[in-house]
Amino acid sequence: MEIDFDKMQGLVPAVIQDADTGEVLMVGFMNRQALDMTLHSGFVTFYSRTRQTLWTKGETSGNRLQVVAAWTDCDRDTVLLRVRVLGEGKVCHTGTRSCFTQELPLGSALGSALVGQEKVGQEKDGQERAER
Repeated sequence: MEIDFDKMQGLVPAVIQDADTGEVLMVGFMNRQALDMTLHSGFVTFYSRTRQTLWTKGETSGNRLQVVAAWTDCDRDTVLLRVRVLGEGKVCHTGTRSCFTQELPLGSALGSALVGQEKVGQEKDGQERAER
């Protein structure tokens, strides 16, 4: 099966999910080599976009992610890895089990704030045009 690495310039998102609980633990990115290494070794390897290098999760902390099952979506441009967490079970670099610890409130002012920023930007553009 071929994964579509072309949509995101050689990368695909990799969703990491606890095989026993279904909890989403983290999302990382993989290039073809990272996915090949993951599937062959049985341990999750990502591609670091900032360092532009491969890294195997838990290689320094011991909190390795052992792959139990690997899936792709209908477009074949995202990977889902169901894993067993080894070590202390801390997946996130902040020391928590999951990277998803910050809830965004529904119906919050976040959307309003963004709309407000757009309006402020439009007002400034209008003022600048009037001053010209």
